[in-house]
Amino acid sequence: MKFNNLKLIEPILQAIEEKGYETPTKIQAAAIPIILQRKDVLGIAQTGTGKTAAFAIPIIQLIYRIDGNRQKRPPLRALILTPTRELAIQIDENIRDYNKYTKIKHTVIFGGVKQGKQVQAIREGVQILVATPGRLLDLINQRILTLDDIKVFVLDEADRMLDMGFIHDIKKLLRVLPEERQTLFFSATMPANIITLSSKMLIDPQRVEVARKSSAAEAIDQFVYYTNRDKKVDLLNYILQDTEDEQILVFVRTKHGADRLAKKLKRGRFRADSIHGNKSQNGRQKTLKNFKAKLTKVLVATDIAARGIDITKLRYVINYDIPNVPETYIHRIGRSGRAGEEGIAISISEPEDNVHVRAIERLSKKAITKVEDHPFPQTDKPMTEREKKEWNKEKQRRKQEYFRSRKNGYRR
Repeated sequence: MKFNNLKLIEPILQAIEEKGYETPTKIQAAAIPIILQRKDVLGIAQTGTGKTAAFAIPIIQLIYRIDGNRQKRPPLRALILTPTRELAIQIDENIRDYNKYTKIKHTVIFGGVKQGKQVQAIREGVQILVATPGRLLDLINQRILTLDDIKVFVLDEADRMLDMGFIHDIKKLLRVLPEERQTLFFSATMPANIITLSSKMLIDPQRVEVARKSSAAEAIDQFVYYTNRDKKVDLLNYILQDTEDEQILVFVRTKHGADRLAKKLKRGRFRADSIHGNKSQNGRQKTLKNFKAKLTKVLVATDIAARGIDITKLRYVINYDIPNVPETYIHRIGRSGRAGEEGIAISISEPEDNVHVRAIERLSKKAITKVEDHPFPQTDKPMTEREKKEWNKEKQRRKQEYFRSRKNGYRR
């Protein structure tokens, strides 16, 4: 199938052709015709499947049919809600590319920066708004923005949205959105709370399921190195030496852990940087820009900050800290092997993480290849008093994370 077979208008076809798109992905081929028919969609798709284009392209066409190429202040027709600033910016950039010849007005709003430029763009009139929940509700409460003319509402990354605690914000938005609207609901996983939320938002939805939660793991070569906590940095340096000029995305659990690890890697003469929620928006964008431009070799990231990192040629993802929620592991490694490229996922497991490796294998129904030939093997030596103290803090943090994940609907 080609994009020409999806009944897209010529301005959109011209724009996506210039981006190098020829054949739609599975999610695009399935979702675009349904959205153009003005039906609700329940989409289940992993990262890297072309999901953004699957909803952005038909939304542009629907608005173009409703409003045409309006030059005066147009009404807001589509709202795309997403959990993080990075992902919101990425979606808006994609809309800009697909919209090149239709000239539909769009903008993106998010917190962490002054609202002046965002307010100005809204007052000049936009037809498509990409937003994070906090800033959106803030502008609604200030009466700067209303959703009365919304025709299409998109909830993207729904599972991550709930995992980050945005359920109450979503409920507030549902109360001010028009009842007569088209709703597009996308999630990588379908735990119980997502099923409940989708049933409240969607009317007779068409289900589009392209990739189940374990499929990303099946498409990527996965390896695990077993070591002890005090040797993890040495092992990571050892692994990075064999990656030549490849870019590496390294996942850690905490913001402070990201900064500490990036500093240690710099001492090992690697071009490393960190990205997390404590950094300013400008700082995060600069870090991402440097990584995409290959000025940085290793980017150390927390899970939330990594949402929106979209690099087609990214081959390596390393779990320096293994998550205790298996679905999070699937999200992480899905950052590699995108658009048909090869992907390699490497995990570094200290003794306390071994149980999480087994849980991940149960979820994906695939054994992770164990790498035994390395200079820092895992041993049963007792922890020092300092390591015991650090581990007790970590156990408490993991316990809290576990109960949060259970509350948000995850089951292992």
